[in-house]
Amino acid sequence: MNKNLIKEFINIAGAEYVLYEEVDRQAYSYDAAVLTPQIPALVVMPATQEQLGKTVKLAYKNSLPITVRGAGTNLSGAVIPSSAESVVILTNRLNRIIEINEQDLYAVVEPGVITSVFAEAVSTHGLFYPPDPGSQTVSTLGGNVALNAGGLRGLKYGVTKDYLMGIEFFDYNGDLIKTGSRTVKCVTGYNLGGLMLSSEGTLGVFSQIILKLVPPPKASKAMMAVYDDINKASETVAAIIAAHIIPCTLEILDKKCLKYVEAYTKAGLPTEADAILLIEVDGNHLQGVEEDAEKVMELCKKCGATNIKVAKDEDEKHKIWEARRNALPALARARPTTVLEDATVPRSKVPAMVAAVNRIAKKYNLEIGTFGHAGDGNLHPTILCDRRDKEEFKRVEAAVDEIFDTALNLQGTLSGEHGIGMAKAKWMEKETNRATIEFSKNLRRALDPKYLFNAGKKIL
Repeated sequence: MNKNLIKEFINIAGAEYVLYEEVDRQAYSYDAAVLTPQIPALVVMPATQEQLGKTVKLAYKNSLPITVRGAGTNLSGAVIPSSAESVVILTNRLNRIIEINEQDLYAVVEPGVITSVFAEAVSTHGLFYPPDPGSQTVSTLGGNVALNAGGLRGLKYGVTKDYLMGIEFFDYNGDLIKTGSRTVKCVTGYNLGGLMLSSEGTLGVFSQIILKLVPPPKASKAMMAVYDDINKASETVAAIIAAHIIPCTLEILDKKCLKYVEAYTKAGLPTEADAILLIEVDGNHLQGVEEDAEKVMELCKKCGATNIKVAKDEDEKHKIWEARRNALPALARARPTTVLEDATVPRSKVPAMVAAVNRIAKKYNLEIGTFGHAGDGNLHPTILCDRRDKEEFKRVEAAVDEIFDTALNLQGTLSGEHGIGMAKAKWMEKETNRATIEFSKNLRRALDPKYLFNAGKKIL
């Protein structure tokens, strides 16, 4: 990159916070997806709203592709730089919790705030921020909004979109755009917050976010249902939803996951089982929670659970849920390459999707561990392989194609929470249609005339 241009970025953010040596830039060339990395030309780390706006304006004025990055936990290639000329804008220093309002139940944050840090800060005020992606201890709220992150509690409490009240962002001119408010109702102007939500950095750069908070539940009960057949477990999921019971969480882990997660966490999971369901019900009245828990246990037994273990206290519940949150790192230890997918189907179709994944694993002779948010139909088939083995990886790619085709045939979607990025952009037209793609392109061109915001992602 031109040395004079580098000096201009340094004048904005400071010499310590502009990385231009290749050895420093390498760490920002990839995310958690299995895709080819791309080293950017420059990494800039603004610390204030003013610095952020000036960085966006300078990069766009000089026709430099812009990739905004938080913690880099993305699983679809959405934060891999689009070219060697790219500028990565790192938001980690924009990490202030500006306000937690107990009276009106909202918070104002910068995009670099870590999700779990925010949730803990909110809890000290006696409030609750439900979205809890598996990466919550490292992922940032800006990334959560950009991907509309979900999590274990999404079944009952919803996902990030259900808590976004307002947002401020910089457009390609470096101008600050404001939308939404601190009020429960707001129909002033276009719903630009909804447009920015799940936009994956393709329409603007977030600077401040207003998030809704809620009172925490007063009672809860967690249990683990054990099955000798994963089909029985998946049928239980459909039965619970059909009975109009909405647990706080309803998670599934198959036999392969149980083996690797137990070896990694030593949480006491039943490795001899074919599958388990981890279920938690909560509410404001203990009696109602107990009644829901009893109904859930009856359905588990009716559908073939061989054993049901109720957590005796908070420590035991926490241990089991932490084991579930560690499913991905546990699986990642098994083979050199971990391909984690995000196919999501209507909840009634979970049994069909689980059966299809097992069939696909046998067809392509692959080891696939399945876990995920079964209660909202969001499964994570995880293929354990070695990308260096070209023959095996061809089978992996064929299996991924079939997993997506199956999900779409079951009236599902390509991604429930991981995003489209580069990894899934080529399948977008399969789920939508050509007119939808062209409409989205036209919208994008209007907001990004030079096509510099995260080019090559979301909509090709």
